[in-house]
Amino acid sequence: MSWFRPWRIRDFAELRTYGFTAYCTGEAVEAGGALITPHRANVPMVLQGVGIMPGDYVFADESGAVIIPGAEIDEVLRGATAVKQEDADFREQISQERSSAGESTRGKRER
Repeated sequence: MSWFRPWRIRDFAELRTYGFTAYCTGEAVEAGGALITPHRANVPMVLQGVGIMPGDYVFADESGAVIIPGAEIDEVLRGATAVKQEDADFREQISQERSSAGESTRGKRER
């Protein structure tokens, strides 16, 4: 189909509130054209009171965003991995408790 072009859409959080299904090939931002033109690159800046330096990492999703200093990225990723594993361990513990018909877990670590 020569007319078919993969479409990207934006505003996922808002779209979830509508009573229809939307399909796309990815997420997009509004095209800026002449409105959004890079002015500077690789310079320190402040955004909403948060300092951002060249080499920092930005992690963002529909819930929010965080700036991770470049020098701390390995430590942050290790911490995030540990939290993810801890959550998985708790889910497993809960699953085992349910399957054992409520055996006591007194003394075990709880969040």
